Amino acid sequence: MFKALKEELDSIMERDPAARSRLEVYFLYSGFKAVRAYRKANWFYRHNHKFIARWISQRARHKTGIEIHPGATIGKGLFIDHGMGVVIGETTEIGDNCTIYQNVTLGGTGKEHGKRHPTLGNNVLIGSGAKVLGPFRVGDNARVAAGAVVLDEVPDNATAVGVPARIVRVNGQKVTHPSENLDQIHVADPLSQCLCRIQLETERLEKRMKEIEESCKEQTA
Repeated sequence: MFKALKEELDSIMERDPAARSRLEVYFLYSGFKAVRAYRKANWFYRHNHKFIARWISQRARHKTGIEIHPGATIGKGLFIDHGMGVVIGETTEIGDNCTIYQNVTLGGTGKEHGKRHPTLGNNVLIGSGAKVLGPFRVGDNARVAAGAVVLDEVPDNATAVGVPARIVRVNGQKVTHPSENLDQIHVADPLSQCLCRIQLETERLEKRMKEIEESCKEQTA
């Protein structure tokens, strides 16, 4: 138990440059507290003590601002940074060493029964404000940019950005024109780029039309 606890603390310290000590993480990090409460609630949930499980999870939600359903399946090393507003649904599955930032929703679309929440592979990063909705898989080492709305499967080693999310990088190769590194903010949005191209093309056509009109006036003068 103590070995597992130490591994959880160390995994957070490795990914958070603001963490100064294990004691600080243990006593002050809301994400760590929420995950520890989930582990307790999940034990009761799996042993058919559903009321106690929900009581623990709701109490943790009240104290941390993070709602994790006790029926979710979470691997080792989950780091919820800041965490306020995070929601993790009942049939969500999360692999090892994943990172989730604030205001993330791992939820359903309201149309499915049974498995209705996403599955995250190992080493997945979900940026702040992102929504991953539906019973599909987000592959190992995938990155979801801040504010993205993911409605379809994300391959291994891929980067997804935008609303709705699009795959812009797979295995380090650009699919469109993403940023070089995913830092949650400086990520190119393919939809915005498309709109910019349309605007430039419109301006070019308008300029050409004016030239044609002026040419016609000169010929008729």
